[in-house]
Amino acid sequence: MNEPANKALLPAGLRDALPEEAEREASAVHNLMSAFRAEGYQTVKPPMLEFEHSLLSGPGGELAQQLFRLMDPISQQMMGLRADITPQIARIAASRLAGSPRPLRLCYSGQVLRVRGDQLRPERQFTQAGIELLGSDAVQADVEIVLLTVAALRAAGVQKLTVDLTVPSLAPAVLLGQGHDGVTADAAREALDGKDAGELRAIVGDDPLIFGLLEAVGPAETALPRLRKLGLSGQAGQQIARLEETIAAIKAAEPELSLTVDPGEYRGFEYQTGVAFAVFSPGVRGEIGRGGRYVSETGEPAVGATVYLDTVLRALPALAPVKRVYLPFGTAPEEARTCRASGYRVVAGLAAETDRVAEARRMGCTAIWQAMEVKDI
Repeated sequence: MNEPANKALLPAGLRDALPEEAEREASAVHNLMSAFRAEGYQTVKPPMLEFEHSLLSGPGGELAQQLFRLMDPISQQMMGLRADITPQIARIAASRLAGSPRPLRLCYSGQVLRVRGDQLRPERQFTQAGIELLGSDAVQADVEIVLLTVAALRAAGVQKLTVDLTVPSLAPAVLLGQGHDGVTADAAREALDGKDAGELRAIVGDDPLIFGLLEAVGPAETALPRLRKLGLSGQAGQQIARLEETIAAIKAAEPELSLTVDPGEYRGFEYQTGVAFAVFSPGVRGEIGRGGRYVSETGEPAVGATVYLDTVLRALPALAPVKRVYLPFGTAPEEARTCRASGYRVVAGLAAETDRVAEARRMGCTAIWQAMEVKDI
């Protein structure tokens, strides 16, 4: 058995990011976080590991099956490795930043680890970056989160974007209003989410209101009129009105942004209480980001978004080759500083070379520092 090869093996869903990929991700995270901070979002950094009950509170409960657990030898309490950062931000807002003025704007980036991947995201460890706006239930807060997510992704280099909007609590409200609850409502909701008209008909018959949700899927320009024609009132009507107001405000700010509506979608949005959204890029597997409105564990209204860096990287072009300059062994410190100050990436020789050009090429350099100049080789 080859011992060095064994040391290179990693568990399924985990992998090493080599220099080019790691650099692309670092650059993308920097651009995302810079865009967030430019809009007044303050950076927080929660720990990778904390008590299990904290990670599973509020929205974290949806990821209970994805949490790696271990016993803390000091406190003798169960701890978990975070599977999502959003619950940690809610904890920070409700405890250490409870006295901070609202609305509170926070941003973050970091690694998460999950027990298993899925078909669209087989990775078990990946980087998240995101924003949370807490303490406001205004429509404009929802709009701000959507627009900032789009702007940050563009700053990171992803230009072609589509935002798919949904209201996860709409279908349950319509189903309940039509007399469906319990197991029947759950089955109908699953059929709506899966766009399975045959299964939906077998559960609820030809109910025009329920099938109206299925038919109101598509570009916002056509989906909203179909939702309006349903004539829904009460809670469902209010949710549709809020969706319309949100879309109108997004369109006013970004007329060319592609917006679609899927009023029956709910998987992945289980804890959302209002308008929710996912961001996609044509030809890229999986969602680039998702977010929406929810209520924190303390009852505080909140809205946020998470960007998945593994998907972002799939949407980005390869990096342009970087010019690396070789500094021959013995280059004076002041000359080396001059070269670095010019913006080049330098590789310094650590021993005398018999052939400086050959050594520079061996080290992956395309230029060499010679006679106070950078010369291509």
